[in-house]
Amino acid sequence: MIQKVNLAEKVNSVGPLFQYLEIGRLNGHVLNVLRAENRTLDFHCHEHSDELFYVIEGSFELELEASLTRLDQGDLMIVPKGTRHRPVCKSLVKCLLIELGGTLNRENTGGTYERNGSK
Repeated sequence: MIQKVNLAEKVNSVGPLFQYLEIGRLNGHVLNVLRAENRTLDFHCHEHSDELFYVIEGSFELELEASLTRLDQGDLMIVPKGTRHRPVCKSLVKCLLIELGGTLNRENTGGTYERNGSK
């Protein structure tokens, strides 16, 4: 079924921080929204998938081994597969994440990822 999705409404419907909400799929990619605050993940990489971060609201820093980039509302950044990275969230940020299905797991999300189906 074809549906319109409002990113702000979906991300605001997420209850607890760090809970991933799948909002759709596109050519084998999963689109998740989440809210995060006061959290820095361990460095990790995704061997088989690029990862897109889009900031719906707020800001955070995306750290690579050789750089640190601040992303603000409306910004997006694509981390190529195989690139070690980690999000650094000091204040509340609401994001859209896109990567191949099966990429996210409890180990690379700080233990909070649970596949919950499309909403």
